[in-house]
Order: sequence, then structure tokens, then C-alpha cells
Amino acid sequence: MAGLYLEEFVVGHVFRHTLRKTVTESDNMLFSVMTLNPQPLHVDFDFAAKSEWGRPLVNSLFTLGLMIGISVNDITVGTTIANLGMKETVFPHPVFHGDTIRVETTVVSVRESKSKLDRGIVEFEHRAYNQADVLVAKCTRQAMMMKKAA
Repeated sequence: MAGLYLEEFVVGHVFRHTLRKTVTESDNMLFSVMTLNPQPLHVDFDFAAKSEWGRPLVNSLFTLGLMIGISVNDITVGTTIANLGMKETVFPHPVFHGDTIRVETTVVSVRESKSKLDRGIVEFEHRAYNQADVLVAKCTRQAMMMKKAA
């Protein structure tokens, strides 16, 4: 499915993405190692067992990337010019190995570029939930999107 163009986004529309992913121990370890993050809460089972959680936490930056990644196929694949930034990123509940993540995205705002006629900016609110429908991550993201060719 192709991504949407600027004119196709409607403020308030909620996308309930059908892609889901069960997070594995391998996902968490690989991401932590690839990003040189030695945080023992992610990579040391003995250390994590002694924490308040009693087990390893999935790296929150993996969760953020997964949340946005799940949304791409439905809304932005091939029509994004640039990712402009994220704000108000929160992780209200940890993700653990074996959790299955689903995502919803709401279109917060849409505006044409003031300097380039072929594009505009869309603001999204992404929300990720685990299999128990507990909110595990949320962020507001701005993306520069293509307009339809005239």
C-alpha cells in the first residue's frame, strides 16, 4: 500500500494499524548491542531479576522505533520527504520479552509548507499498546509529506 499524500490526511482520523509484533529477547538484545547500549536492565538477566521488574525491560528506543515503524506501511511509505522530529515521547509502562505490540495513529494537524509548494507538514500522535491493551508508548511526530503532483 502506498503512503498518503498531504491532501489525503484528515485531522482527527485514527489509523488502527493491522501490523503487530511480538517482541523477542533477540530483538531487545540485538537492538541494545547495535546501539552500544550496555544498560543491564536490557541485557543482563541476573541484574534485571533483582530490579523492581524482576526481568529485563525492552529498550525503550526499540519500542519507539517499532511504534513508528508499524505505522509506516499504512500512512507514509513512499510519500515522506523527511521526519522532522518527535516530542512528548513517553513510556508509561514497560515492554517485556513476549509482549505483542499494536499501534494506533491519530492525525493531529496538517498544513502546507510556507516555502515549498510541493509539500506540507503532518503531525501524528502514535500510541503503542501491549496485548493487555496497556499503553506502553506515545509520541507526537512531525513529518514532511509530499503533495500530489499537480
